[in-house]
Amino acid sequence: MSRISKNVILVVLTLTSSAFLLFQLYYYKHYLSAKNGSGLSKSKGSRIGFDGMQWRAVKKFIMLTSSQNVRVFLIDPLILELINKNFEQVKNTSHASSTSECKVFCVPRDFTTFALQYQLWKNEEGWFWIAENMGFQCLKIESKDPRLDWIDSLSGTEIPLHYICKLASHAIHLVVFHERSGNYLWHGHLRLKGHVDRKFVPFRKLQFGRYPGAFDRPELQQITVDGLDVLIPKDPVHFLEEIPHSRFIECRYKEARAFFQQYLDDNTVEAMTFQKRAKELLQLAAKTLKKLGVRFWLSSGTCLGWFRQCSIIPYSKDVDLGIFIQDYKSDIISAFQDAGLPLKHKFGKVEDSLELSFQGKDDVKLDIFFFYEETDHMWNGGTQAKTGKKFKYLFPKFTLCWTEFVDTKFRVPCETVEYIEANYDPVCCSMSSSNCCFLTCNPGCCCCC
Repeated sequence: MSRISKNVILVVLTLTSSAFLLFQLYYYKHYLSAKNGSGLSKSKGSRIGFDGMQWRAVKKFIMLTSSQNVRVFLIDPLILELINKNFEQVKNTSHASSTSECKVFCVPRDFTTFALQYQLWKNEEGWFWIAENMGFQCLKIESKDPRLDWIDSLSGTEIPLHYICKLASHAIHLVVFHERSGNYLWHGHLRLKGHVDRKFVPFRKLQFGRYPGAFDRPELQQITVDGLDVLIPKDPVHFLEEIPHSRFIECRYKEARAFFQQYLDDNTVEAMTFQKRAKELLQLAAKTLKKLGVRFWLSSGTCLGWFRQCSIIPYSKDVDLGIFIQDYKSDIISAFQDAGLPLKHKFGKVEDSLELSFQGKDDVKLDIFFFYEETDHMWNGGTQAKTGKKFKYLFPKFTLCWTEFVDTKFRVPCETVEYIEANYDPVCCSMSSSNCCFLTCNPGCCCCC
């Protein structure tokens, strides 16, 4: 009898446990899953919800950075675009009113991209260790600091550029922004070293790191997305517009050092005064054109000085900028005059060979050349002030990149060598003016370089 009672009790306990387990499964399937927004994607038919790996990886990453007081902000183009489409709704969402359906962080993708400003990161090594203890597999990408290439004793010093932290099938790409002297943010090229496993993540799908990039310093705001508090640029549209045009190229510091070893720098009072005035004029021009929303780039002798010696050529007489004619605005002359730069010359017209010259301090002149695009080339016109003789200068088609020059962020032609060689004789551009003028050069070379 005792043995039968024990068997009955065992069966009852087994049935009770099984019933409780079935109840838990039912509760999870019909209550928790619905509450967390688990469901089927209408577009792709795949499961997208709060139990998805994308959302869980982002949540864990935010927990990690919050616990370490690491101020990261979202820069993922896909996610920012989704947020921007419903920006007013997202901006007014709180945890209490958060939707039960995961709509943003659960979309299918391989990466979610965040960024941080390196100077605000206080515990990098500790963060890396905690990330791995939370289940992330992290890869750190470092490279030499290009800002130190000008200094022999510091050249080659490495800085962190990117982190990639993988949790199961989803990865977080953390882009490390560094502050530059022009009050903008810069990130480096994601270049894999020989020992790195190329199959760690699908690197080719990364949105940032294919080349160095430069961005305006964004003002940030906190919003709640899919129940998670995240920081995003306050103007997500502007940030998204910056991404495809963010490519950055450094001044060639090593080549500039070699140039000055061969041709001594001009340290006369006259040369240093001109360089100071030219720098002020460039920065004023940049400020004026930025207010107008007009793209421009360093051109002619100013571009050559940046490319050849990373500085303003001291024996120049002017500052040169280029603007695409489609970016011309009718109030450009009045804007410069309001900035204290009176118009000195106006050659050509908007539909043909327009060129503007403005007078700066101490007889330093600002020349703006407008470029016209044809099917297979670009060109700008030139006019001799004394004779009125007109020239047409042809250039191969080019795109624009950012660079840093005289402590300011400027654009330059990405295809710099081809651009300069179209403007000047290739041999001439590698030498000082004393040798330049004994060579056969394109028009303007011996006068401007």
